[in-house]
Parts: sequence; C-alpha cells; structure tokens
Amino acid sequence: MKKFLVTAVLSLTAIASFGQKVSGSKSSIQLVRNATLIIHYGGHKILVDPMLSAKGAIESWADIARNPTVDIQMPMQQITDSVDLVLVSHTHADHFDDAANNILKKSIKIINQPADKIFFSSKGYINAETLENQTKWDNISIERINGEHGSGKVLEMMGKTSGFVLSAKNEPTIYIMGDAIWTDRIKENIKRIKPDIIVVNSGGAQIKGFENVPIIMDEKQVMQLISSSGKAKILAVHMDALDHCRTTRLTLSEEAKKNGVGKNKLVIPKDTEIFTLTK
Repeated sequence: MKKFLVTAVLSLTAIASFGQKVSGSKSSIQLVRNATLIIHYGGHKILVDPMLSAKGAIESWADIARNPTVDIQMPMQQITDSVDLVLVSHTHADHFDDAANNILKKSIKIINQPADKIFFSSKGYINAETLENQTKWDNISIERINGEHGSGKVLEMMGKTSGFVLSAKNEPTIYIMGDAIWTDRIKENIKRIKPDIIVVNSGGAQIKGFENVPIIMDEKQVMQLISSSGKAKILAVHMDALDHCRTTRLTLSEEAKKNGVGKNKLVIPKDTEIFTLTK
C-alpha cells in the first residue's frame, strides 16, 4: 500500500493542516454538514449521504431542538451541480432527507444498500444501483461494508446501514464507515482493507429511552478505532448538527488530547472544510 498524505485546506483557500500547501486540481473530501460529504476522486464528483434540509426542518430526535441544528454554510448549487455519483449509506433522514429527494434529479446515479432498494425505486430514481458486495464504477472500485447501527434491541430498531470503500489507481483508499459502532468485524475489515483514509461518524448519537447505547461511535470508540487504524488518517464527522448527538468536536478533541492523539492522526473538520488528498 502506497503511503498517502492528507492535507487539510479551508474552502477556497490553500491552507494545509499537515504543513504543506496544495495547488491545482486534487482529489479531496469536503464536509458539507453532519455526514454529508463531497468527494472529488478519480476524476469524479461524489456526493455522500445528502442531508440538505434547512435548519430546523426536521423534528427533534431528543426533545432538545429541531434538526438539523445548523444551516448549510455553502450554496446548494455548489453541492449538487455536476455530481456524478451519490452514495447513500442508509435512508434515515440525517443521511437522505426529503430535501435531497426533492433537489436531486431522478436520473442521477445512486449506489445504495440492499435494504433500501425499494425506497429508491418508490421515489422514482431510474439509475439507483443496489450494491450487494463490490462493483466497478468507471475507474473506481466500490465495496460495501455492513455496519452495526447500535447493539442489542437498539440495533434491531435502527435497521440496516452500510459503509463504502473507494479505491482507484493512483488514489488513496478511503473507507467511509457510515453509521456504525466499533466492533471486531470493523477491526477485521480495517486490517484487511488497509485504508489510507477512514471517515468515521463520531457523534455518539443516542435514541430516547436507550441513552446508554450509542448508535454511532462516541469519543471512546473513536479512540479504539484509532488504536487499530494502522497508518490511516482519521477524518471525524457527524457532529454538532443533530440534537441526539452527544459527542461534539470539542469533546472529541479533548478525548484525543487526553489519549495523546495528534492532529496528524485525527482530523476534526468544520463545516465546508476541504481535505486535499495527495500521494
């Protein structure tokens, strides 16, 4: 596996968080908000888990505030124009909402998990592909990885969810984990895949009545992930946008500091921040 360096730059700037300036057209990951990402990879623009609603458009999930709790800080056109592919890990409203359904063209290419095949068909998407395991889309290999969206009874309640692994010639291998808690199976997948970049949903979300059962990774689980991540850089998202998420950018950064994890290993982006990937 070739070694890749991740450099972070603010949107419309060339400020690199790993100490190097970047220039020209590069592969990149941009956090839009929550778990919504724009990935430029292998010459394509990929939109991941589009939650495009305005602030407060969706009901509260923890009786604290309506969701999302913050607005998108970039023009919608900048998000949706020239998208070649949409990856949807699952169809909970914080990953594919009514706004996304209304905004995206029905002809757009979507890759989704088997559990959501009927959903996308019923919404009229004519180019939705249900991915069982692996596929080759143009020059990019895509593998779907099952995640566990909680444990015990909560897992049954939350339903199926997936992550995706992207790989291509002369590109870093990216593991987008999706909504998942830390498990031995994910640990084994990391060892097998040897990703260069891991995108982790680290908001420590909970559901009412089961406040002691995280449905995505929290601070402590992210530290477990880091300890088993090999040389991968960790990009932590899914924070500070939903009322049922207990892990924040601040609490995660404090936990990282307590465990001696530096910014060269764990990146906690702000909304609209871009991370340029160079080999």
